Amino acid sequence: MNRHSLSSDVVGWVIFALALGAGFSVAAIYYSQPLLPLMGSDLHLTVNGMGLVPTLTQAGYALGILFLLPLGDRHDRRRLILFKSAALALLLLACSLTSHLPSLLIVSLLLGMAATMAQDIVPAAAILAPAGKQGKMVGTVMTGLLLGILLSRTVSGFVGAAFGWRIMYQLAAVSIALIGVLMWSVLPRFATHSTLSYPALMKSMAHLWQRYPALRRAAFAQGFLSIGFSAFWSTLALMLLEKYQFGSAVAGTFGIAGAAGALAAPLAGGLADKVGAEKVTQLGAGLVTISFALMFLLPVLPPHGQLALIALSAVGFDLGLQSSLVAHQNLVYGLEPQARGRLNALLFTGVFIGMALGSVLGSKLYSVASWQGVVVLATVSGLVALLIRLFDARQLQQAAQKA
Repeated sequence: MNRHSLSSDVVGWVIFALALGAGFSVAAIYYSQPLLPLMGSDLHLTVNGMGLVPTLTQAGYALGILFLLPLGDRHDRRRLILFKSAALALLLLACSLTSHLPSLLIVSLLLGMAATMAQDIVPAAAILAPAGKQGKMVGTVMTGLLLGILLSRTVSGFVGAAFGWRIMYQLAAVSIALIGVLMWSVLPRFATHSTLSYPALMKSMAHLWQRYPALRRAAFAQGFLSIGFSAFWSTLALMLLEKYQFGSAVAGTFGIAGAAGALAAPLAGGLADKVGAEKVTQLGAGLVTISFALMFLLPVLPPHGQLALIALSAVGFDLGLQSSLVAHQNLVYGLEPQARGRLNALLFTGVFIGMALGSVLGSKLYSVASWQGVVVLATVSGLVALLIRLFDARQLQQAAQKA
């Protein structure tokens, strides 16, 4: 079956299934964050040891995107998605059985690599999208992916508090196995767009990186936004426990606030189709910066006011980050449609290098400068991303004037 044999109704159902698949698969790399205190207590880990778990998972995701995602231009994406779903389910089960930090870190790294099935799913949505609706369709799948990122924390927080962190990973393994069955039943086969060998594919990515300044700026801008995002979510559970004596369940509920922002992804995609991706990225980066900066007001507020402001900031920066991400994807997919897998790999390598840096820098800053240090890091990262987007707009304006 190929794209041309699918009716519009079937395409709609497949896009919905892809959104589910993206959400459940990417959730696997975020389950650990509200569970870190529980994992630390069970395995006798230090704060830095706990911080290595999400860091290695996100580093694995970045490595998987860089070295595995380009295969989508060379092989049938359906086959790649099914293979990764099987590997991810097994690794989640293995994670639930670990009893020492070294084995946990190795499994976390491999788990992150297998979870890149989510990023095989996103270009699949772009390929299946009807003409003129690519931004909207990608936005719909990204809503599933981003809700998976945010609600994973809520689910793992509650399940971890009630049944323990190991049960959470076992349930996650079952969910991915079911997603694999769903992908097998609904996905069409995809035509390949390249006959290049794997080494040639990797070499071509360097050429794509050099050829498109817009790709470089998109990767850097979204990477800086991801630093603040990851620093916040990687340290939130520890801060809530130390400052407010709240457990993992409460930490997980903040994911609900962040999920409100993720719902804007289809709107951002549609807006990018109409007014241009560049404007949406500027608005998104600006909103992220303002939302993080608001948390400088925390010391002057009473405890309940502090918690409300943190939740409000989570809504704001998640809305800004997700809108910017969808717009950046829309921008890079249009650069060279036959190289979507490689373009997506380069963009998301930047994103998850930022995620990994945010986890490790956030943990370090939290240990030496408390929550205020995390807020400084997140705000500065957002501001750098905004400056990159404004510089890009200036470059485009100058190019238009010369033309």
